[in-house]
Amino acid sequence: MGILGWIVLGLIAGAIAKAIMPGKDPGGIIVTILIGIVGAILGGFIGRALFNSDINSFFDLSTWLLAILGSLVLLGIYRLVTGRRTHA
Repeated sequence: MGILGWIVLGLIAGAIAKAIMPGKDPGGIIVTILIGIVGAILGGFIGRALFNSDINSFFDLSTWLLAILGSLVLLGIYRLVTGRRTHA
């Protein structure tokens, strides 16, 4: 799957991650979408490294789960970092 596929997957995974972890994010929807894209790519790389699975198919369930998981992790880290910075 090419970089364009990962971007589309990241857009959708970011929206799903936002639905799973609702709340007010600093930066709005654009930052959430970018976090989804980076999280999907990160989840794909980590999944490939840990599970040695073929994640080159856009319609594979494991690809989607890894992308959503990566987006959730990155969104959680982003909220922790920005939450501490705004209260300090």
